[in-house]
Amino acid sequence: MKSEHSGVYGFHRTLCKRISGTREADVAERTSHRAAPEHVHPDEVPVLTALAALADPVRIRLVRELAGSPEWSRSCGSFDVPVGKAALSHHFAVLRGAGLVEQRDEGPKRVNRLRRAEFDARFPGLLALVLREEPAL
Repeated sequence: MKSEHSGVYGFHRTLCKRISGTREADVAERTSHRAAPEHVHPDEVPVLTALAALADPVRIRLVRELAGSPEWSRSCGSFDVPVGKAALSHHFAVLRGAGLVEQRDEGPKRVNRLRRAEFDARFPGLLALVLREEPAL
């Protein structure tokens, strides 16, 4: 029978208890926490920032997929785009900075919603143009 201190997991648990004097769950919670994303309201966004955010094909694809999904139903990892995690994170940061996307953490996932009403109030018709299907060539 293995003791509580055997193996890597047991060693880690014992070390966490000795270092912090707290429960293992408390240590895991503190180390896995990430900062909440900063959001910009569309009213604060210049038109050139909005246009620049919508000028990238990957970001257009993200916006279109969000527009076709219920609010808060899509995690960042659920999008099928041809970029890595770091680039995807950058694209979401640009969309947040343009007031297009709002994000929140739900457990280990970061979920998204398209700020359609707020963005449309600031830039009437712009999002509708982006969401419109382009004719095939």
